[in-house]
Amino acid sequence: MTALINPLTADALHTHAEALADLLLDAVADGASVGFLADTGRDEAAAWWRTLHPSVADGSRLLWAASDADGRVLGTVALVREVRANGRHRAEVSKLLVHRDARGAGLGRRLLTTVEQAARDTGATLLLLDTQTGSAAEHLYRSAGWTSFGTVPGHAATPDGVLADTTYYYKQLIG
Repeated sequence: MTALINPLTADALHTHAEALADLLLDAVADGASVGFLADTGRDEAAAWWRTLHPSVADGSRLLWAASDADGRVLGTVALVREVRANGRHRAEVSKLLVHRDARGAGLGRRLLTTVEQAARDTGATLLLLDTQTGSAAEHLYRSAGWTSFGTVPGHAATPDGVLADTTYYYKQLIG
């Protein structure tokens, strides 16, 4: 299954909010600690995506969606650019999600490559992200050259409400 990765404009974000909500809820149902608990409903998840409209509109957040030939959203990733003058060289990778049906085919790596290239294109030389310690995502980040720089015990709740550790990563973009 080959997915096409396309940037989402602020207007397209509203159009795709329900599909992105489904993707988010799939991740939560699979136990991903992505900021939402198991009782999150589709309306709440879609509303959260819509809250990103201002940051996508002003360019401080770049957002991509990966879709199959039928238009089903299979993955997403965001680049959150630092707007303060002393940090414009850095950005954060956020909400890298791949639907369970699309895992294992390299889509996560393609989304990560997409966001890293976009960061380079915007002049960022340092990327940051965090993920649940022990998650499958850690393997992806390490194999893509990311370096862990610390773990915070009990930092975030899993979807079932259990506090879990969070590991922070960085990647310097050279060349």
